[in-house]
Formats: sequence, C-alpha cells, structure tokens
Amino acid sequence: MSQQLIRVTEQTSNYHHLEKMSISEVLVNINKEDSTVPVAVAKAIPQIEKLVGAISDKMLAGGRLFYIGAGTSGRLGVVDASECPPSYGVPQGLVVGIIAGGETAIRQAVEFAEDNYEQGWADLQQYDITDQDVVIGIAASGTTPYVIGALEKSRANGIVTGCVVCNPGSPIAAVADFPVEVVVGPEFITGSTRMKSGTAQKLVLNMISTTVMIQLGRIEDNKMVNMQLSNEKLIERGVKMVQEQLPQLDYEKAKSLLLQYRSIKKAVDSQR
Repeated sequence: MSQQLIRVTEQTSNYHHLEKMSISEVLVNINKEDSTVPVAVAKAIPQIEKLVGAISDKMLAGGRLFYIGAGTSGRLGVVDASECPPSYGVPQGLVVGIIAGGETAIRQAVEFAEDNYEQGWADLQQYDITDQDVVIGIAASGTTPYVIGALEKSRANGIVTGCVVCNPGSPIAAVADFPVEVVVGPEFITGSTRMKSGTAQKLVLNMISTTVMIQLGRIEDNKMVNMQLSNEKLIERGVKMVQEQLPQLDYEKAKSLLLQYRSIKKAVDSQR
C-alpha cells in the first residue's frame, strides 16, 4: 500500500470489547491514548512554524486567516476563529471559520455536505477572498472533498494554503503550501476522529492563532491586553492587569480608567 492510501485514522483500535470494560478501565484507557497526542503534535512543530510564519506575513500586510472544514474539524475551526476577537481585541472577520453545511452544521450534522467539492470555494467567495489571505483546511482524514476543492481553487487563485490533517500523505496535504500532519494513530473507538484527532487539531489551532496574535502585537508580556471586556470576570481580570502595570492606582481608579477606555492597553497608556 502506498503512503498516499494509508488512513491511520480508520485503522482498528488497539482496544477490544470496550463494552466489557469497567467505567474505570474505559476512562483510564481513553486517557492513556490522549496522552500520546501532545507527542505527535510536538513532532509537527517544524511544519506548524512554517505555516505560522506564512500566516503572520500575510496578516501583517493586511490579510485575513480562514479555517475551512467539515464536521468536528469544521467546528474546531469555527471555535478558534470566534475566540480571537474577545481574546485579542481583533475585529470580527479577521479570522474566519467556515464549516461545510453552514451555521446549521455547527450544532447538527448536515448529510453529505462534506462531499461537495465545489461548495468550499463557493463559501470562501462569500467573503471576497483575495491573494492577501490564507486558507487552512482542517480534516482528520485529509480526504474531505469540500476541503480539497477549497484548497485547490485557493491555490489556483494565488492564495496561500495550509492544512491540519491526521493521516500521512493525504490529498489535502498535497494541495496545501504548508501542510501540518499530526499522525496520532488509531482512535480508541475505531474511526472516531472527534477523539485523538480532534484533540490534536484543537492543540494545533491553539498554537497557530496564539502565535499569530503574538506576532501581530496583540499580547504584552503574557497578558491579553487587548481583550474585549464582555463580562464581569473579564473586567475584574482587566482591573488586575491595569494595577499590575500601574501599582500606584487603587482598585476603583484602575476600574474607572478601564471602563472609560474599554481597553487595558489604552487605560495604561493614558497614565504614562
């Protein structure tokens, strides 16, 4: 079998007769499998570094980042994209998550949406995508037609492409300028890629968006100084950050400045 046809994500689980295991045995074995995921991600860091470098260059020049996927992979992309504005204060639309089947598919499966080769590119075009942007395809199998079509058309239009997949030598990696392959092995439940593969993808997306936002200057020291103050917990966290940088201020003054400027960075800068 050639490497291009290897689908590790579909291989039989290393565990058998799961229904005969005790609850404890199931939990311990799932955890045992999960513990291998960070090791697989670590092996892919050189690939992730190249992808992040390409994304940072494009975004520093005014481009956007698009994630596109189906099922669990698509949902993970939507989650990562949706968390960037509140965490880093970037505008909506700078990081975009697109899932096969649209908004409905975020909460429930849309039959055959992932099999539509043409729809991925059509969905990207709704955002007036250009060669300033970057498109990352997310697919555990690396074979999803929706994602393949999106990356092929993006590449044909001069758009930088990347991917996060969990099989080696996949069709999606073949059409990505910057492929990231995190091979985590067979799932605890055969073929259930929402488990280890999903965990691996989540870790990689965390690494990508966090590192890119640092490169864009959205973090100072180790603090989210540009986060949106969208609830009381975040306001309290913001007050502490202001006081850490301006220890001469009491709590009420720090909170007053924070609420006035609606930005940790701007509140601190106003006193310097």
